[in-house]
Amino acid sequence: MSKPTNSTHFERAARRVAEGADHHAEAAAIVAEMTLAEKLGCLDGDTIAWPGLIDMGSGGYHRHTWPAARVERLGVPGLDFSDGPRGCVIAPATVFPVSMARAASFDPDLERRVGDAIGAELRASGATYTGAVCMNLLRHPAWGRAQETYGEDPHHVGEMAAAFTAGLQQHVMACMKHFALNSMENARFKVDVTADERALHEVYLPHFRRVVEAGVASVMSAYNSLNGEWCGENRTLLIEILREEWGFDGFVTSDFIAGLRDPVKSVGAGLNIEMPFRQQRALALGDALESGALDSADVEARATETIATFLRFAYVYDRQPSKTVVACTQHRALAREAAVASMVLLCNEGPLLPLERTGLAKVAVLGRLADIPNLGDNGSSSVLQPEVVTPLAGIRAALRGIEVVHSESDATIARDADLVLVVVGYTAEHEGEYIGQSGMSDFGALLPPGDHPELGLPKDFAPPPTDGAAARPVGSIGTTEGGDRRSLRLPPEDEALIAAAAAVSDRVVVAVMGGSAVVMPWLGDVAAVLMLWYPGMEGGHALADVLLGAEPGGRLPFAVPVDERDLVAFDPDATTATYGLLHGQWWLDHQGVAAQRPFGYGLGYTTFAIASAERVGATLRVVVRNTGGRAGSTVLQVYGSVPDSEYERPPQRLIGFRRVEAPRGAVTEVEIPLDFAQLDVRVEGKWLRENTAPRWRVALHAGDPGLVGA
Repeated sequence: MSKPTNSTHFERAARRVAEGADHHAEAAAIVAEMTLAEKLGCLDGDTIAWPGLIDMGSGGYHRHTWPAARVERLGVPGLDFSDGPRGCVIAPATVFPVSMARAASFDPDLERRVGDAIGAELRASGATYTGAVCMNLLRHPAWGRAQETYGEDPHHVGEMAAAFTAGLQQHVMACMKHFALNSMENARFKVDVTADERALHEVYLPHFRRVVEAGVASVMSAYNSLNGEWCGENRTLLIEILREEWGFDGFVTSDFIAGLRDPVKSVGAGLNIEMPFRQQRALALGDALESGALDSADVEARATETIATFLRFAYVYDRQPSKTVVACTQHRALAREAAVASMVLLCNEGPLLPLERTGLAKVAVLGRLADIPNLGDNGSSSVLQPEVVTPLAGIRAALRGIEVVHSESDATIARDADLVLVVVGYTAEHEGEYIGQSGMSDFGALLPPGDHPELGLPKDFAPPPTDGAAARPVGSIGTTEGGDRRSLRLPPEDEALIAAAAAVSDRVVVAVMGGSAVVMPWLGDVAAVLMLWYPGMEGGHALADVLLGAEPGGRLPFAVPVDERDLVAFDPDATTATYGLLHGQWWLDHQGVAAQRPFGYGLGYTTFAIASAERVGATLRVVVRNTGGRAGSTVLQVYGSVPDSEYERPPQRLIGFRRVEAPRGAVTEVEIPLDFAQLDVRVEGKWLRENTAPRWRVALHAGDPGLVGA
């Protein structure tokens, strides 16, 4: 096949890379052809700051992508950013259950398929790059953006995020975020997080390293500072750890708009692109080069790293699915499947569930959230959808011919009902991404002057038109309260509604909507409780599926305490915070305090027993029996420990897991890869593995005795 003669510098280099040439060398050659202005243009977004801010605030986040690092003269395509933790944010698109819900599936293969679907919709909508891989550790469940990540355990978070990345990168370059220790929302622009070497490397970074090793294209730095340095200009994080120790081969972007405080320092510290505007760097870098405050070698290094990544992912630019994939039937079916697999059954007395349709004449549905779309927060992860199946709509669709009544607050309608479904929980008003009074008093200082001749607001600028849907912006940044939760309890009116329902019926199912742990003092007062999460646009159908026999596949990706005071301290308004070795289930274990529901807990519609387990190298062979009366699934979890360790450490930590499906009565043998590196300790810049043989325990949740071996 003959090569075209009119191809660009980038296209010719991409072909050579595809044939085996080194992408770094090819990128360096392209950068050598650039003018200084073109090199500097690779270090920030391509959108002028002030028009971009107005566009974003009027719904542009949901209308189009955000470009950066494009060099037209040389054919460098740059990137086109769109977000996507629960779906492509360019409207309308398929809305999947939030990441925390999908984490509960403990099913990396399902998460890869979800990533593939979201990636296809992103690329079909014009994106080549996405910030969809949100994977900060859930240090405390009150964190407002808990719904965007995968839970409290580093091994579990890393495996789920790596699978999601693999799916996305069939279509777009993926960015993992927020690097690092970004686990609180209200104070994210001002808080300095202190973490010593062990806490940093053993707890808050292993999952990021896992996704680097999986080949992620990009990293987004966090807003907060770590050990006294803002993450967007933290050389320890961005060069010493990320590139030199882990061998990261991609580019680093800032978090949007307020991700830098020192644009010159950030270049030398390893941050490639300031996103999404021509902003601080556009003002400062030219003068810094002239004065010698900025080394031109650092400029060229950052541009080369970025272009090398574009060359490595050149296939992204050549493949663009048809727009018909967006919100297609197959993706909606996958969203429904993911919602079923994500739901966690926390109790089931009787058992009440699953229901027999023939025994139902009247069903009462209670709660305001039963009949409103409730997909998660209105921040950067929000997705504008073509339609939403609410819990009430899903129940009515599944129970045609059966009386279904609804009230937001009147439990008396349930007196003669065969089933009472109470839908309670949170909305974007209670938790989510937050601007508000968040410590950004210096926000204006991070923007160019409004009258700047190149970066300010043009005199003839006309604001972009808005439409009703897209005007729910950046969503929103700041249009609802959101932020961190001040309590892990449900709103008082929800608890009162549950009590009222329990007073008139012993057939009450409570479905809880939300992004992380909910303290449930009422859990023993009702027959069944389902963690519904923010279940996506097909969530109502999925809920009906589960009630009528589709097994809820979820297991908790965090511990639910009896009392929130049992957890580590959490201050949403902090200016400083210290992160230690213990949190969540680890903290409860260390304190000898039982969880109300431990990490990994969840019931199905059948039961399983672990018959035997044998370690063969770094694999555990487990024989498990379905001891119940129907086909079903469970999640085998392997916890590791080091007896008589010389070091403080969690009493146990997850080192492997495997989802298992089995017919009634079946005996199944499965192999679970074990990650014993999770038990290593970090001492003076090196990893140490103690001579003591580690102990393993395979169990159905963190509180299950299971089977123990070494």
